Amino acid sequence: MNVPYRILFVCMGNICRSPIAEAVTRTMAQRQGLAAMLQLDSAGTHGHYHAGEAPDARARRIAAKRGYDLSRLRARSVIDTDFDRFDRILGMDESNLFALQRQCPEEHRLKLGYFLDYAPALGINEIPDPYYGADSGFERVLDLCELAAAGLLADYMRRLSSS
Repeated sequence: MNVPYRILFVCMGNICRSPIAEAVTRTMAQRQGLAAMLQLDSAGTHGHYHAGEAPDARARRIAAKRGYDLSRLRARSVIDTDFDRFDRILGMDESNLFALQRQCPEEHRLKLGYFLDYAPALGINEIPDPYYGADSGFERVLDLCELAAAGLLADYMRRLSSS
């Protein structure tokens, strides 16, 4: 297994879901002593609309209440070299995964998946976009990201122990 293991979280604008996923996973990895073994980043399929911007203020505020710091993150777009650089590229919903599949070279397609693939008991694969809704939507995103991050890190630990 490559060390560090590189994971890219992807949503549309890289200002709500994917930075939350990145921050939640990073914080959980730090708590489990895995931070040095993982390289985490986030990007957007339409990140150019918000390039260089901080995550949405609601995402920062609600995440901070649960102990997740999004303040240093800045939006960016998925770029072609991401497909070479990252070991896993995880979309937040179907439209983002389809956009990734269109951009991704064939030889890297196995790297693509849904973040919620790591929380199969939920029976869903999409993290809903909270941008146009109330704060409760951001709370829901955090709930889902916490479950998926726990599953992702457990999967990573299983892979480490079997290699």
